[in-house]
Amino acid sequence: MRRYNLLIVSAQPKFNESLKELINGQRRYDFDLETSVSSAKRQRLDRAYDFVMINAPLPDDDGVRFAIDCSSDPSCASLLLIRSEYYSEIFEKVCPYGVYTLSKPSPKQMVELAFDWLESTRERLRKLEKRSVSLEDKMQEIRVVNRAKWLLISERGMTEEESHRFIEKLAMDRCITKRAVAEEIIKTSGGKQP
Repeated sequence: MRRYNLLIVSAQPKFNESLKELINGQRRYDFDLETSVSSAKRQRLDRAYDFVMINAPLPDDDGVRFAIDCSSDPSCASLLLIRSEYYSEIFEKVCPYGVYTLSKPSPKQMVELAFDWLESTRERLRKLEKRSVSLEDKMQEIRVVNRAKWLLISERGMTEEESHRFIEKLAMDRCITKRAVAEEIIKTSGGKQP
């Protein structure tokens, strides 16, 4: 079972105790508890969190801006618990930023459901992170191969099409990637820019 890092930001002792019991019963969260937005911000500098749960209001802030900032992190989901009389107003502010909101007081089952939403969101974000890394790798490969092709064009007088076929054929013949072939070409040419 996957474990998640959770930051709880709440200054209400009774809520904190009941939430700790709920979390310890599920046994899938490593969590830190902060009682103010300023201490939570410092904590986020030291550790990455999958989820941030903010029980508003807090002694130093209403927590709204902090929830939005946390949600802007591509690897973090945030949940803002709001008193029912302010729920609609706050929901309108934070919804466009992907912040989950929950009216309080909320029954235990709703909080458990909110954790399920956070986990689903975090897994979706994890897949997007992998896709992003894969795309970055592919873009880097294209840059390296293009650099090698320009070296072949400038040093060996090949056309763009010939240099492309040369790299592809060498990669297939040697059972290595086009990027590996391109890196060899760049290395053997002394790494000169075309």
